[in-house]
Amino acid sequence: MEKQELFQIGDVAELFHISVGSLRHYEKMGLVKPEYIDGCTGYRYYSTRQFECLNTIRYLRVLGMPLSQIDGFLKNRNLEKIQEMLIQQREAVIRKQDELKNIERKIENRLQQLQDAVFLPKDTIQVKKVAPRRIAYLRKDFSINSYESPDFETSILKLGQGQKDTVIFLGKVGAGISKERLAAEQYDQYNIVFIILDEEDQFAGRFEELQEEMCVTIRFCGSHKDAPAYYRKLAEYIKLHDYRITGFSKEITMIDFGMTTDVSQFVTEIQIPVRPKK
Repeated sequence: MEKQELFQIGDVAELFHISVGSLRHYEKMGLVKPEYIDGCTGYRYYSTRQFECLNTIRYLRVLGMPLSQIDGFLKNRNLEKIQEMLIQQREAVIRKQDELKNIERKIENRLQQLQDAVFLPKDTIQVKKVAPRRIAYLRKDFSINSYESPDFETSILKLGQGQKDTVIFLGKVGAGISKERLAAEQYDQYNIVFIILDEEDQFAGRFEELQEEMCVTIRFCGSHKDAPAYYRKLAEYIKLHDYRITGFSKEITMIDFGMTTDVSQFVTEIQIPVRPKK
């Protein structure tokens, strides 16, 4: 073939809107080899015979197929093979779409939580119904003073072990005090570490389905070390309104160091499940 009928590697890269590096990578993988390599200069030249292959590669790459799969097809091109590849890729795209929808829901949940943390009233006790939810938890005793210690962080990581995808997300982890310690007004020790699971989370470990709860709640500017004073406020309210405590507290830092270094912006919520005594 005459040299004037050949295309330099840079020209081919421009024609197919790919990089020279990609063409060299295709050559290394054996996908597309140059028509001619100049023995003196090492320059690579391509002919129109490689164009069909490059068009196929570009088309399949747009569909998101990996190069290893494309390589197998180019070495054994037939109608059944391309149909099988397209069906498999369609299924992969559907799975990816589902994953992206889950991520979108997680982002929406976190944005809503941040908006609530910033704009909803603080230092105000409320009684509200909390919708059913799933929690993964680990029973472990630790003091308030050691909340941000490696001991707590290790417990959270243990909850996430063995999961396909991380379920630990900002604003979803928390600590709780047992019903017995709450009744005794002992707020110096936590007894449980938990992760609140989103609806779309697939969790492989042990978790509990909590039914709808009526909770006495309060949000305040601060973190867990500031919580005891707010537990005492909630305890006074519970006594005054003749409630009884029905479960462990859910104490969640809605804004903390994971989101800002400005401690004045920290927001924590405490929820204590209750029922009227009568």
